[in-house]
Amino acid sequence: MAPILYDYCKIPMGDIPKEDGDKRCKLAVGILGLLVIVLLGVPLIFFIIKANSEACQDGLRAVMECRNVTYLLQQELAEAQRGFREAEAQAVTCNQTVMALMASLDAEKAQGRKKVEELEGEITTLNHKLQDASAEVERLRRGNQVLNVRIADTNSASPQDSSCAAEPPLLILLLGLGALLL
Repeated sequence: MAPILYDYCKIPMGDIPKEDGDKRCKLAVGILGLLVIVLLGVPLIFFIIKANSEACQDGLRAVMECRNVTYLLQQELAEAQRGFREAEAQAVTCNQTVMALMASLDAEKAQGRKKVEELEGEITTLNHKLQDASAEVERLRRGNQVLNVRIADTNSASPQDSSCAAEPPLLILLLGLGALLL
């Protein structure tokens, strides 16, 4: 296909004076430059008019507002994440404290059970000692009764002060009980 804007000289180039060719060349470059300026200027003017329109200005304001809101939301998100990390750290610390307290409580329970077992053993031992002491008291009481009967028999045979005769067996009884309890 042949070019649309085809500019050619109908006269041979040698016949055209050199000054005339320079003028034609300058004119062509000038026209071409003017055409480029017009072709670029018209869309530029159209763009400037569109860019300064109210709808474009509203869109620009909306973009700026969205950027501001986005920036604020990013700051709030960063703060919330910081708070979350701090809360997680506190939860970990609390869990460790709870675990330590539970271990301490278990140790205290074990120690308490051991102490209870020791006290139960001591109570059992003391109950046995009390039963033995009660049996000894009973035995001594019977022995005292027997002695009192003998003393009474002796006193009825010889009239002496009966209160003096009853004191030595009672003293022996009290000394025996004291020795058992120690």
